Amino acid sequence: MWVLDPESQVILDANPAAAEAYGYSREEFRQKPLADLLGEDEARAFAEEMKGPGLGSDHLRRYRTKNGRVIQGQTALHEIDYQGRRAVLAVVKDVTSGRQIEDQFRQTQKMEAVGMLAGGVAHDFNNLLTIITGYSHLILNNLNPSDPNHHAAAQIMKAGERAAALTKQLLAFSRRQVLQPRVLDLNDLVTGLTSMLQRLIGEDIDLRLGLEPNLGRVSADPGQIEQVLMNLVVNARDAMPKGGSLTIETSNVVLDDNYAGRQLAARAGPHVLLTVSDSGHGMDEATRSRLFEPFFTTKSAGKGTGLGLSTVFGIIQQSGGSIEVSSQPDRGTAVKVYLPRIDQPVSIETTRLKKKVARATETILVVEDDEMVRNLVVETLKREGYRVMDAASPLEARRVADKHKGEIDLLITDVIMPKVSGIELAEELRKRRPLMKVLYMSGYTDNAVVNRGVLEKEAAFLQKPFTPGVLTDKVREVLEKKCKTCHARE
Repeated sequence: MWVLDPESQVILDANPAAAEAYGYSREEFRQKPLADLLGEDEARAFAEEMKGPGLGSDHLRRYRTKNGRVIQGQTALHEIDYQGRRAVLAVVKDVTSGRQIEDQFRQTQKMEAVGMLAGGVAHDFNNLLTIITGYSHLILNNLNPSDPNHHAAAQIMKAGERAAALTKQLLAFSRRQVLQPRVLDLNDLVTGLTSMLQRLIGEDIDLRLGLEPNLGRVSADPGQIEQVLMNLVVNARDAMPKGGSLTIETSNVVLDDNYAGRQLAARAGPHVLLTVSDSGHGMDEATRSRLFEPFFTTKSAGKGTGLGLSTVFGIIQQSGGSIEVSSQPDRGTAVKVYLPRIDQPVSIETTRLKKKVARATETILVVEDDEMVRNLVVETLKREGYRVMDAASPLEARRVADKHKGEIDLLITDVIMPKVSGIELAEELRKRRPLMKVLYMSGYTDNAVVNRGVLEKEAAFLQKPFTPGVLTDKVREVLEKKCKTCHARE
């Protein structure tokens, strides 16, 4: 509460709650101009209300504290007698947290709607790009480099690969990627990328590391977290065209209920914090509020797609974490990434030696409702020597499998198909063929995929778009993998 002089527009007194909230002592509050808290224009509007007609009504005002923090206050005015003269009592209710949550909720709804659209577009394009890049590879493998068509086919393949990179970013934003999480030490990941990051930012930017020695572990896809770090570093570099300092820090933190209550995506509990901060030009509130929107960029035309931070947002959300950005114009930016901390040893990644197979002999059943994708997969596998059967739907796949008297060594199936999913088809066929192995493929994942366990690390999964080489390598890997419990998913 404040007692205000409506004529001089100064604060005559304040209660202890005001002193605690705004950082001023009661003595500092006395005789303080209202404009110090509201700004000149807002203070003039406030003064008009104090003259009479506005008394008793509620207004939302933005007040600035002693340390610069903004408080959104619902303000009611009441006329009182103070020391024998007319004064105004302002009762201010701090509604900052509630308004922040409402703003975050609206932003989340908007991002979710855009994400659904982006994910659907990326899924359809990934089928097309599988065909474009796949047949480009097949053509190139059969053309002599001196052939005049070789260059044309190579350009088609490169364009397809660039388009595939864009759809991958859209899938990351829309949280429809297939992640392969492992137990990670973020310190190891950061130090492993340091030399590359230094080359990326150039010599005029000073790269500093502040890594917590006893850092906790997180469960995340290492490739995706590397992409997060690189995207944040590139954005920091672009904010310092004349050089500066870039700091990467890690620490163990515990998010309390109070913090989680202010951040819609945050969860209370132990976390590992990854912070990327720079001394660049920073950004205003309007820019910061749109930071993670896809295709939003402050860079000039041709300098960026506006998908870098959208990708970061999607990866961290899908990894169960949260992200917070603080920035002010000309005072730099700090991006804080929180990932849930776990108590498990770091995963050790084993390298698998590829064995060259003279001629493949196994029998494979391919199930894919997109005819052109199905034809590409079948043709690629037949060229390798596999015996291949194909079906356009799970119903047709059942008939093909029932008619085939021999073994089916591998089922390659799209995950999302009309009426019956690839997962349900695999479970059904394995009841009669328990030794059959399964390789899932898809242009994206959705809740049906996640909830049915395709994202478990034991599942063999091929992300569209893929090249013939990637397909044949994955098929060989799945076929040669030892089956510990053939009734479980491979």
